[in-house]
Amino acid sequence: MTNKEKLDGMKDQVTGKVQETAGKVTGDKETEAKGNAKGMMGKAKEKLAEAKDKVAEKTDEVIDDVKEKMDK
Repeated sequence: MTNKEKLDGMKDQVTGKVQETAGKVTGDKETEAKGNAKGMMGKAKEKLAEAKDKVAEKTDEVIDDVKEKMDK
């Protein structure tokens, strides 16, 4: 699930960069700003997916530790 979220974030970053560059080339400040915002949103999505992965890993570690202690 988070791989899809990471890819969506990366896609938004690339799309945003293209839109931002198009705005710069054409002198359209609104398009440039929208592209910048989309790129930032993509980066945030990617970071959120990474955080979810870390939380899931830690949760699995805690569950494994508890299971080990219960088996003793």
